[in-house]
Amino acid sequence: MVRSGGCEADTANMIDQHGGAEAAVVTLDRVRHRFGEVIALDGLSLSVPSQRITVLLGPNGAGKTTAIRTITGALSPREGHVSTFGLDPRVEGDHVRRRCGVVSAKPALYDRLSGYDNLVYAAELYGVGRASQDPAIRAAAGRFGIDDALSHQVGGYSTGMKTRLALARAVLHDPDLLLFDEPTSGLDPESSQAVLDLIRDMTGAGKTVVMCTHLLAEAEGLADHIVVMEAGRNLCAGTPDELSRRFWPGALLLLDAESPDQLDRVALWRGVTAYDRTDVARVELDGFGRVPDLVATLVRDGVRLTRVEPKVPTLEDLYFAIRQQARGDGLAPVASHLPAAAPSPRTHELTAREATA
Repeated sequence: MVRSGGCEADTANMIDQHGGAEAAVVTLDRVRHRFGEVIALDGLSLSVPSQRITVLLGPNGAGKTTAIRTITGALSPREGHVSTFGLDPRVEGDHVRRRCGVVSAKPALYDRLSGYDNLVYAAELYGVGRASQDPAIRAAAGRFGIDDALSHQVGGYSTGMKTRLALARAVLHDPDLLLFDEPTSGLDPESSQAVLDLIRDMTGAGKTVVMCTHLLAEAEGLADHIVVMEAGRNLCAGTPDELSRRFWPGALLLLDAESPDQLDRVALWRGVTAYDRTDVARVELDGFGRVPDLVATLVRDGVRLTRVEPKVPTLEDLYFAIRQQARGDGLAPVASHLPAAAPSPRTHELTAREATA
């Protein structure tokens, strides 16, 4: 790779962004918690904007699940302040939890009870009136395709059916805040898509969603607001566009031509920060605004282009760039995060890696 510029890490600026002027449904301020000698949350600060989908990303042990338990008051942190709906969940936990719907990675269900009785029990806990319970249960069960199994004991349910029952339980009481910890775990593709569609619909219905997932492709299609966590801390937070501008300021362009040697002149072009040509030319620029002028210049110079493909960073690209910068290695070049480009003019989709839960 011929490099004509570089990227410098700015680790000191990797601080929490609290969602701008939007109202926050949840705020955590310098929250600390440990389990014995294990530090789960280490001064975590974050906020959850109203009627948006906030996705918590990070490796195993980052503190995502502990953060969710703290939001509902199921766990009381040793230090710091938590506000959910403007309330302290440590003091008014019952009121907070009645306005929340939670799906954990391993939902606790009563195997000896039927699916229907599990939902009746949840409805009682959430304060759903007796007259409203049966319609609410039927509607929630139908939403996730388990209405025909409600009379069966939950011990006989498959893993996917148990997940769907937990999802039905979470929306049974029409909560204002939904918290999902790996919500598609154990689900078949159709059920997974139904869950993702539900999550999208929730914000349109005025709900707020917090979700933990290790599937970056899944998060990419949902996230309005992203929090990247590591070792119980918030590395950075913001909208996908904000993170893209901050951690991926350059642009990558894939080019091919009938006479590929003609593309080598691009390495000297203004605004090009890196150039490499193996099977196709990879051109790194200091911004996408350079692309039209570069292409126009090549065409004017008689270069017969067969491929012009801008590569917009995926959430996977951003996630690993952020993690790399946090380690103090500096922000890696754009091209180094992308797979080898094939000579075909077809657009190749990136295969999303999984960041462990």
